Amino acid sequence: MNTEYLKSLVRHLHDWPIKGIIFPDVTTLLKDIKGFNQSINDFFARYQNQGIEIVVGIDARGFIIGGALAFLLNTGFVPARKKGKLPAEKISITYDLEYGTDTLEMHKDAILPGQKVLLVDDVLATGGSALTAAKLVEDLGGQIMEIAFIINLPKVGGKQKIIKAGYNCYTQIDFIYN
Repeated sequence: MNTEYLKSLVRHLHDWPIKGIIFPDVTTLLKDIKGFNQSINDFFARYQNQGIEIVVGIDARGFIIGGALAFLLNTGFVPARKKGKLPAEKISITYDLEYGTDTLEMHKDAILPGQKVLLVDDVLATGGSALTAAKLVEDLGGQIMEIAFIINLPKVGGKQKIIKAGYNCYTQIDFIYN
């Protein structure tokens, strides 16, 4: 995988979603067929022999990554959605963001007890949404095999929080903003 090429495809948005935040926008990487294929194929090579039974993607770009990866891994896909988006009986957890709070939900029947789960999203900042999604999976009886991201923001510290919480964490590229 050419990490420098992947890095070159990411757009950096200043003052989004609020003033003072620099947001790495992965949508410019996703629209590039070579970059998108490199990213998904790297994940596939890592997880193809790991016994993953279901992929969970975090709202919203985690759906794109997770759907493509679930297809290649020949598994199902489960969305961890923002509040109010799921129609059936669900569980939910509210968590803190860098700039406020949010809530993630999953259908109560989304994960089977003991099911081996890969959790994916696009950007790892504080780790709040990933740790919340992991808690939802575990509350439903699933086993987190790893939590994976395209982009890591090391200065924000989310990867260390995920590892400290006892999860394996994989990231493809790092961005360090001053």
